[in-house]
Amino acid sequence: MSKITKERLFEILNARHLNNPYSKLASIPSFNNFKDINIATKRVKQAILNGEKITIVGDYDVDGIVSTTIMLDFFNSLGIKVDYIIPNRFEHGYGLSVKIVDNIDSGLVITVDNGITAYEASLKLKEKNIDLIITDHHTVGDKIPIALAIINPKQKDCNFEFKEICGAQVAWYFCAAIKNEMNYDINMSSYLDLLCLAIIADIMPMTSLNYTMVRQGLKKIKNSSREAFKLLNSHLKKDILVSDDIGFTIAPKLNSAGRMDDASIALNFLLSKDQSSAYESLAVLDELNSYRKTIQERISNEAEQKSNKEDRAVVVWAEDWHEGIIGIVASKLSNSHKKPAFIFSIQNGIAKGSARANSNINLYDLISKASHLLLGFGGHKNAAGLSLLEENLPEFKEIINKEIEKADDILHNEFITLGELDVSSVDLEFISIIESFEPYGLENNRPVFKVSNANLVKSELIGKDKNHLKLTLSSDGFVFEALKFFNSNTNLNDKLDLIVSISKNEFRGVVTPSFLIQEFL
Repeated sequence: MSKITKERLFEILNARHLNNPYSKLASIPSFNNFKDINIATKRVKQAILNGEKITIVGDYDVDGIVSTTIMLDFFNSLGIKVDYIIPNRFEHGYGLSVKIVDNIDSGLVITVDNGITAYEASLKLKEKNIDLIITDHHTVGDKIPIALAIINPKQKDCNFEFKEICGAQVAWYFCAAIKNEMNYDINMSSYLDLLCLAIIADIMPMTSLNYTMVRQGLKKIKNSSREAFKLLNSHLKKDILVSDDIGFTIAPKLNSAGRMDDASIALNFLLSKDQSSAYESLAVLDELNSYRKTIQERISNEAEQKSNKEDRAVVVWAEDWHEGIIGIVASKLSNSHKKPAFIFSIQNGIAKGSARANSNINLYDLISKASHLLLGFGGHKNAAGLSLLEENLPEFKEIINKEIEKADDILHNEFITLGELDVSSVDLEFISIIESFEPYGLENNRPVFKVSNANLVKSELIGKDKNHLKLTLSSDGFVFEALKFFNSNTNLNDKLDLIVSISKNEFRGVVTPSFLIQEFL
């Protein structure tokens, strides 16, 4: 079979997007296709005209913070003051809860990025005679809240064409509908910088509508007039932003607010009206993010020790693991073990958990098999939150392992390569072809390649702690260097089969291609 050259690389990556019906912003689906959106819009119009209080209830992750930011910015630009509540993870728990409803006495309530599981809270709002509009994107359960309108593409009878969008996109579409109903003059594409953050941070599939929005949104961030983005750009010092800049640099800073303290810090940062307030908020976020990393390292190590290699899923728990961190630890362990991970923090006999899994498994369906043990749960295909009594954890673990065993094929999450690489064709032009098809993400993976039968010329350990492996290899007479991070095993065969990705290495102003080893075969 022919090897991957520059021409072949372009063909393969280009083919991924040939049939995208939403390749231009002008062709994205209309808000009219959401179930209940007209009812919701007319109710908001009534509230605006009557001067009723409108309360936005958000969520403490990046998607929830961005959803709230878009809503507040939208109403603010119309000169309409709205209240907002972003729950504190430690004080209120997740989403629209009974505790949150206790703080609302009148008007209209709009949820963003939450609400689809808030049955008890919806009853309490009804008792208080307060109308509720839910905008959400999480999986719809059996017990649907009582609301005037529910805007969620995952409802069975919703005709919105692309189901896998994040909460901020649903909120944005709702704002577009309100703009249309009220005949307001607002450029809705001015929110693409914010939307791009949420889509990437919430790990939505990077295909179709999401691909187009993020592609445009990354350019918008680069030239954004928002003080928050101006400041982030000055820190990143990059000509072109890619999805990893958001996923690995910006999103963790914003997420650290809700994880470690209160999400309003991140909200204030995104809404900053001047340079000095943006600077102050970012300084706090940086500090919280550093603190988060320290605690994460400790919990990851403890969770790693508790996990069993033989199990089909990582299901571990401990007293007082920081509940703001367990989601990242679940993600880290799911990636390293290549299996679903459930991490629980126990307080007062209640185990609160976060679950993460790769794209081959539907976590929501998997957890549903143990629903009789749960106090509550919600989420989507790749991420979920759940809680249960501590005493039920062993049984929960048993059910999860048995269910995965039944569907054994879902666990195989090997790297899917584009094929055998012609190593000699890798140069800066090769990298620029990869870059030109950014953004990458779920269901649109960054290209990885196979290199078979490479001759090992030399191996050495590099880095301060000598924990990175640097190999000099030869393939078809072409000599190249490859790195495997956090690997200190120099006991290798003379002939190697590898999976590699290609990245840019900049050293003292000189840019060269760099081969990163993902796996030895």
